Amino acid sequence: MTLTPVPRIAVVLVAAGAGTRLGAGEPKAFVGIDRHSILRHALRGVLTASSTAAAQLVVVAPAGREGEALTESREVAGDRADLVSVVTGGATRQESVAAGLAGLWPSIEVVLVHDAARALTPPEVFDRVVDAVDRTGWGVVPSLPVIDTIKRVEGERIVEAVDRSQLAAAQTPQGFRRDVLDSAYAVATEDFTDDAALVAAAGHRVAIVAGDPLGFKITTPADLERARSVAAPVPAVADSAVARPGAALPRVGVGTDVHAFADDDGAVLWLAGLEWPGERALSGHSDGDAVAHAIVDALLSAAGLGDIGTHFGVDRPEFAGAHADAFLARTRALLGEAGWAIGNVAVQVQCRRPRFAPRRSEAEAALSTALGGVPVSVSATTTDGVGFTGTGEGVQAFAVALVHPA
Repeated sequence: MTLTPVPRIAVVLVAAGAGTRLGAGEPKAFVGIDRHSILRHALRGVLTASSTAAAQLVVVAPAGREGEALTESREVAGDRADLVSVVTGGATRQESVAAGLAGLWPSIEVVLVHDAARALTPPEVFDRVVDAVDRTGWGVVPSLPVIDTIKRVEGERIVEAVDRSQLAAAQTPQGFRRDVLDSAYAVATEDFTDDAALVAAAGHRVAIVAGDPLGFKITTPADLERARSVAAPVPAVADSAVARPGAALPRVGVGTDVHAFADDDGAVLWLAGLEWPGERALSGHSDGDAVAHAIVDALLSAAGLGDIGTHFGVDRPEFAGAHADAFLARTRALLGEAGWAIGNVAVQVQCRRPRFAPRRSEAEAALSTALGGVPVSVSATTTDGVGFTGTGEGVQAFAVALVHPA
């Protein structure tokens, strides 16, 4: 039997920022660059570098998004998923890094701290940092020379010019011997803008290596557009009447869900985003809304983002008892982060009860509102008494969704 080598290198990937300046309405790491999130691009950079491909990877995620971060990290890591863990970030970047350091294994000797917001950092930068830490034992920061003329100002007045030959623009990943970084964090009494400053303040030496222009930090909407432009594939020359393989075309997904009626006489039925007083409730981890769950599966399928179990499984306690609006709003956000918009959704319900005809328009409006106003059509059938739906044992729903590039 071949044993996986115990890693001596770890990467703490800091992805807990709120992204307020980005203004995307989501934590920054989960915003889409193309069809994939900032976090997924950052993970690829870590896992494709030769020095960190087999490193322990600790992802620091925002509170409430740990499950999603773990799912995405494991998908990217593939057969190296056992090297990945996720911890919850703190109120500041420094607290988030400290949380990541607490999750390191005893075997770790060298630690790289990387900002997920520098999602397009090439793998070679990781390799340069690791090599320099191994050679020198110092802290190591990738950097770029400052090319703009820098002025020191007071208010609106320029005080003096700053000699830019003595300046460098710091990037990440920043690398350190583990004992050095741990000891520096242990004695830190103030917040620093990066780990190199914290380590230097503790009296340790820090060197620089060449960074890369692609290691820019995604902070503002303009930065995000720059990242999207860099990540976009160069279009092939082809007949305009013929779709290119892999071109971003509209996509269709299909979803289905089944729930049995519960034995609890006191529970209330929720279906198609509506409460149905007087009807038997459906069993399930959440509210058992088969209609909403089928729509979720159809949308995730169309966007290539897995299925409802991937994002809303029983390991996600925040969705226990949740209704359609929570599921559909989160699904819409997932698609938006991946660069997709919803065109329309059609869903068919198969059941004897409740009777949908009197509330069809109300159900369509509730589902459409939860999806941000996209058209949703609902149809229903009793299946003529055939099968478990026809005999009144449960409810089944089938959904079809159309998505297109945002």
